[in-house]
Amino acid sequence: MENNELTSGALEMKIIDVLRTVYDPEIPVNIYELGLVYEVHVDDDFNAAIKMTLTSPSCPAAEMLPGEIESKIRTIDGLNSFHLQVVWDPPWTPDLMSDAAKLELGMM
Repeated sequence: MENNELTSGALEMKIIDVLRTVYDPEIPVNIYELGLVYEVHVDDDFNAAIKMTLTSPSCPAAEMLPGEIESKIRTIDGLNSFHLQVVWDPPWTPDLMSDAAKLELGMM
């Protein structure tokens, strides 16, 4: 697909699909379903920004996950640039998990 055939919405969906392949090493659920991803935005020039958090500031995955995410996102065709921002506000809570994640973890 060439850039002129892409839409920012289509690229956002591709990014979300990629995020669903990234797993927290301590929890057998992908980071998107865990609610760690707060925002995915692609502008009209196909520049992407992701705002996410981790389960805690002392999360052992803090050094590994951002690198894994960036390397996977950069493989998406049509994306001009990419910025990942890890934020701590609002703090992550289990309430942010999808119903599928809660079911997977036996919380429902």
